[in-house]
Amino acid sequence: MQYQETAPTEQQTVDQILTGRTRIQAELAKVIVGQKEIIEQLLIALFAGGHCLITGAPGLAKTLLVKSIAQIFHLKFQRIQFTPDLMPADITGVEILQDAPEGRTMVFVQGPVFANMILADEINRTPPKTQAALLEAMQEHQVTAGGVRHKLPEPFFVLATQNPIEMEGTYPLPEAQLDRFMFNVRIDYLPESDEVAVVQQTTSRNTQPIEAIYYGEDVLRVHDVVRSVPVAEDLVRYAVRLAAASRPHQKGSPDYVNEWVSWGAGLRAGQFLVLGAKVRALLNGRAHVTADDIRALAYPTLRHRILLNYRAEAEGVTVESVVDRLLEGVPAAAR
Repeated sequence: MQYQETAPTEQQTVDQILTGRTRIQAELAKVIVGQKEIIEQLLIALFAGGHCLITGAPGLAKTLLVKSIAQIFHLKFQRIQFTPDLMPADITGVEILQDAPEGRTMVFVQGPVFANMILADEINRTPPKTQAALLEAMQEHQVTAGGVRHKLPEPFFVLATQNPIEMEGTYPLPEAQLDRFMFNVRIDYLPESDEVAVVQQTTSRNTQPIEAIYYGEDVLRVHDVVRSVPVAEDLVRYAVRLAAASRPHQKGSPDYVNEWVSWGAGLRAGQFLVLGAKVRALLNGRAHVTADDIRALAYPTLRHRILLNYRAEAEGVTVESVVDRLLEGVPAAAR
């Protein structure tokens, strides 16, 4: 997809999305085997302007996948390795004293957060103070240093990874920060046939470079088009009811939620369900949202917003099983 000097119309942008999706998948297939659902969720977040939390064991190509997407969209990519000794200024930047012809002045040196796509690798391995350095950037697309606000480049995305296996010495993300991620995408091990393909591909000399087919300006135009996609009020109410039903001890809360859940999804869950459903509809060639679009995004949207209590853990209840019951019990149409 080539950059155009004249801004395309909304219909042209929608056509770009549809034709571009096939090309994106073809480019990613050069380095990524399988993971179609994961790729779709990341693309939905990208086109919706949301951030993603990626959970998966080591060696599942999380970093390669994010870097490859940045290359396809011609976005500036920065990887930040989160460690226990990482300081907030290591992320946002710092002011230094610099000699100039008019005398010494304070100059702001930008940190690695000044990029289009940030990979916050193993974000749960750094203390909360440093984790919080991303909050302003994620929400406001800016950082503040020395009382001065510095705008971040647009588009701006944070894709944070965390390892669910080695939890010793980690700092779980607080609910306030988790809520700022549009999706929690879980990457699992590949089927045997796909693993064989990965081993063959990565141990040979047959490598193909990834080509950029999108530009940052294209992504920003998609953001505008997505918000113009119509959604019926009953579908918006469905998304709101799904989120509300996950909150314990509220009027109409299901018994299993009251028994197993200590904290449910907030307002952002409904917003991201609807926004993601709009993108999913466009990616599938539709100009309208269906209940299936919302249901398909319930797991990545809700799994990090529902906090289970000790009773659920003792009984072996998972967040996915709670979402299963929510999808079964909450009707798409109001009764």
